[in-house]
Amino acid sequence: MIYLYLYILFFTFCFIFQGYVIVKDFFTREELDPCRQACDDLVEDLAQKLYKAGKIKNLYKDHGFKDRLILLDEEWPGAVILLLKLGKLPQRLLNAVEQIVGPEISANPVWNIRPKAPGHEQTIVPWHQDSSYFDNTSYKTMVATAWVPFVDSTRDNGCLEMVAGGHRKGLIAEHKCCDNFYVMLDDETMEAQLDVDITKDVETAEVPYGGVLLFNNCIPHRSIPMKERMIRWSVDLRFQSSDRPDGFFGLKQLYPMRSKKDPNLRIDWEAFDRGDRYEIMKKFELEKEGLVSFYRPFVVYSNSFQAYYFVLSKIPRKVFLWVQIALKDSLVIH
Repeated sequence: MIYLYLYILFFTFCFIFQGYVIVKDFFTREELDPCRQACDDLVEDLAQKLYKAGKIKNLYKDHGFKDRLILLDEEWPGAVILLLKLGKLPQRLLNAVEQIVGPEISANPVWNIRPKAPGHEQTIVPWHQDSSYFDNTSYKTMVATAWVPFVDSTRDNGCLEMVAGGHRKGLIAEHKCCDNFYVMLDDETMEAQLDVDITKDVETAEVPYGGVLLFNNCIPHRSIPMKERMIRWSVDLRFQSSDRPDGFFGLKQLYPMRSKKDPNLRIDWEAFDRGDRYEIMKKFELEKEGLVSFYRPFVVYSNSFQAYYFVLSKIPRKVFLWVQIALKDSLVIH
């Protein structure tokens, strides 16, 4: 029991101090394999539609999870841009999230599935802070992202990089528009406004299949280019306290996932999928300030731990590394 308490405490400390934490072997294969099958089903459905529409001449049925989508995209460019929502959540993931955002947990509207393909610029995400995509009503909200790969995520297949400690000033730095649909944060701006050293603070977040990477909405991060000939599938799921603003420009609402006030709460997955934000955007004129005001000083804090967030941020990193060794590397800080 003492070990469990130390584990939970260290997990929380790492998340607050570093801005992210990697937990190995968090999921079992039995939990993730159905997700991989769902991706296969999605690719099969897409292949059939493209084939029936005369866009491709081969269904590539002899290829599988890691490379079938590559071949479809080569024959019909654009096939790799897919989205999917997961329908089930292990309670253990919500247990971890509860340590970060508190007992009233809702799904933030932004959940994505990401098939990362080689030579595909649209799947290389530049440096950014997640809150740069939200409106400024969310700037006092802790949004915890669970990034889950469906294959071993490595430097060779385009894993994430994190700027450790880049969240501690509690600022959203000035982001710029890209040539595609992303915003970006350049190195000079990051160092000047977030007080980080790009040459020392960038850390590679390799996550094995079955692991999860948890990070907050203020830490700078990016994905790097894919070097292997395969699809690196992953999902990013965002959670926050139910009583905080979602910052999503009113396009979709929060979806309750767990509540201490209502222990019998059942997740309404139909409601989660019902709102089509693209249709809503046609009727919704975004305020100009919401699009251009990327630089706002604000305090990012966890609703569960706001009283000692600042104190934890000042603890020397070697203290955490010592505890990590004591816990036999079950939690990882790279």
